Amino acid sequence: MDKKIIDLVSPELKERIDNELSALTFTKNFRSATAEEWFIFLKEFKDPKTGGAAGKVIIHYDLQGNRDIFINTTIIFDDPSLYRGEIEPLVYAICDELVNRLVGYANTLLAVHAGENSYEAEYVR
Repeated sequence: MDKKIIDLVSPELKERIDNELSALTFTKNFRSATAEEWFIFLKEFKDPKTGGAAGKVIIHYDLQGNRDIFINTTIIFDDPSLYRGEIEPLVYAICDELVNRLVGYANTLLAVHAGENSYEAEYVR
């Protein structure tokens, strides 16, 4: 019987994803009444200029009291190593985890800036 299922993520990349997610940390850099900025720290990736955070998350809240309005979330990666197409599943997994941890169950419009791995998504809960 031929194997018809193809894994899109190799076991090596899956292990790399698991390692990055288990080591993922972030710190709040700024907060106002309508926005937060978080620095993202990853195990293998860093800002090439400073050696610090690999990127940042900017969360912009709409405080009009309407629960149907989306939260706008932007993730910007500063490490160009995260721009390589072959690690797109890693970038996606990191962003998904960041949205889950920092935004939670709110409806979210996400924009990811990661070179070749940039994308936009909607999270609806």
